[in-house]
Amino acid sequence: MSINAEYINPFLEAASVVFKSILNVDLRRGKLIIKETPIPSLDVAIIIGITGGVTGEIVYSMSYPMVNKIAEVLMPGLSEEQMMNEYKDIVGELANMITGNAMNLFASTGKVIDMTTPTVIDGKNFNITMIKQTTLGITLYSPMGQLEMNIALK
Repeated sequence: MSINAEYINPFLEAASVVFKSILNVDLRRGKLIIKETPIPSLDVAIIIGITGGVTGEIVYSMSYPMVNKIAEVLMPGLSEEQMMNEYKDIVGELANMITGNAMNLFASTGKVIDMTTPTVIDGKNFNITMIKQTTLGITLYSPMGQLEMNIALK
C-alpha cells in the first residue's frame, strides 16, 4: 500500500510552522522510513486519532530532554516538581497545535477530518497495541532534539 504525500505534507508543514512560531527553532527533515505500525521509539509519545475523510493515527514522540527544553520555553521558571506535573499538558498542547494546523491545511484542499484529544504516554516500559497499518516514520531534527512523527493514515 502506498502512502500518499498529500496526507503527510500538511503534518510536516504544520510541525515546522509551530516549532518556528512557538519555540523559535527550525526543524530539519530526516529520512522517511516505512514501518508496519505507528508505535513510537522515543520516551514520551503523543497519540492523536484521525477520523473523517482520512482515518488513522498520528504518533509524535520525543526524548525527556527535549520535553524539558520545550517546557522551559513555553512555561519558564517551573520547578522540577511543577515540570513533572505539567509536561504532559505542555507536549499534548504542542501536538494539538501541530495537528490542528495540519487539519486546517487539509480543509483548504476540501478534506474534512477531525482529531481526537491527544493522549500522552511516557516511560521506557509502556506497551501500546496499535493497528497494524503502513506507517510513514519521519524524524525531524531541531536544536532541542528529535521529534519523531509516525503517520498512519488511509
